[in-house]
Amino acid sequence: MGIHYDYKSTKGNKLMEKQAKREKKLAEKKAKRLAKEGPKEVEATPKTLDTSKPITLDFLTNPDKE
Repeated sequence: MGIHYDYKSTKGNKLMEKQAKREKKLAEKKAKRLAKEGPKEVEATPKTLDTSKPITLDFLTNPDKE
């Protein structure tokens, strides 16, 4: 009966240790993956249209114009 009493009294501590171990392992994996990938490139923000200018057919159909 001593083992069952001990189990309930230490269950919370064991669960906290398990969770800490799991989080530490995941953090190590993430750090390793980020180090392997290298620096992350910054994505360019999409350009917004100027609201003061009207949208013309030439603006919509000309692929060379920025």
